Amino acid sequence: MSWNNLKQQAFCTQAIVLIQVIVFILMTVAGGSTNTQILIEFGAKVGTLIQEGQWWRLITPVFLHIGLMHLVVNSVTVYYIGTQIENMFGHARFLSIYFVSALTGNLASFVFLPNSLSAGASTAIFGLFGAFLMLGESFHHNPYIRLLSRQFLTFVAINLVFDLFMPGIDIYGHLGGLVGGFLMGYVVGTPQIGKINLIKRFLSGIILLVIVVMFYQMGMGTI
Repeated sequence: MSWNNLKQQAFCTQAIVLIQVIVFILMTVAGGSTNTQILIEFGAKVGTLIQEGQWWRLITPVFLHIGLMHLVVNSVTVYYIGTQIENMFGHARFLSIYFVSALTGNLASFVFLPNSLSAGASTAIFGLFGAFLMLGESFHHNPYIRLLSRQFLTFVAINLVFDLFMPGIDIYGHLGGLVGGFLMGYVVGTPQIGKINLIKRFLSGIILLVIVVMFYQMGMGTI
């Protein structure tokens, strides 16, 4: 895989960043992206509202950001990482990884931090990191992928350590997104790079489904 291939048009990644910016502008006009009520109205993760049936709050937080710096950092990260993942996996597979990671990340936050309000693309971003780690495990013989996966493993480890000591950071959302992206990478596969063992893909899908169902039921208080 050459660097030129990675620079192909990643229109899904660009669309996600554009939507984030548009939503931020709308929130600013409506009253401010740091306004708790505005965040709730636009779909932030709120455990009690999810328990009341507003399940879409497990996805919509990925488009919301609290303050300009939050938007800028996450948008730059989504663009950089997303472009590479989209060109490695393909458009549809990239979207699957992105939004499943957002779901698993917000589910983990819903279960372990039920009383917190959260928003941001970081759940999905960690899912993209997870997809890179999956590539490193599956295609470690490829020197380019091996180098990238090692770099991202280091980056993830550093970020999780910072999460432990920084107030207001949703580490459970990050971990949930990381696991979701790692497993979803196996599920969708990477035909542009090579084949992945069918047993791994099947087992990853089963584990991912179990996690989603179990966490949702835990959050809803049914188990």
